[in-house]
Amino acid sequence: MRFGYWLGVSLFLTTPAMAQQDIRLSRQMFVERVATDINGRERRILTSAERPQPGDQLVFVVNWRNQGSQPLHGVAVTDPVPRGTSLSLADPMMQVSVDGGQRWGRLEELWLPTPLGGTRRATSRDVTHVRWTMPARISPGERGRLSYRAIMR
Repeated sequence: MRFGYWLGVSLFLTTPAMAQQDIRLSRQMFVERVATDINGRERRILTSAERPQPGDQLVFVVNWRNQGSQPLHGVAVTDPVPRGTSLSLADPMMQVSVDGGQRWGRLEELWLPTPLGGTRRATSRDVTHVRWTMPARISPGERGRLSYRAIMR
């Protein structure tokens, strides 16, 4: 399933607002399936995620490209984590939020309030958004791909 330009993915820049038009973002979602090939070896296959089922391993791919004529600086790409998923936190460069994007950090650094006034450590089920800070400079025409995994609950 392919999500269109700016749908589900947001961009934050420390450069002027007009520069946002120079970055193109798109998001794709796949289900990872394991199949056996004719030699009896397991192969991982990405298939369309039209209707993911509980327990499915999902792979989200965020594609970016600087379409402008000027380099960009201070870019952060943010993606909301779909409800009903539990995030896999394998990427050390990825920051997460458990409060809708208000605070960011590694999951082990984040805490949430409890109904009785205390706090508890956040878990992967609490993650609402993921974010990557891009390289210091993104040259015109430069492109890349970011990805993360989650399990459908």
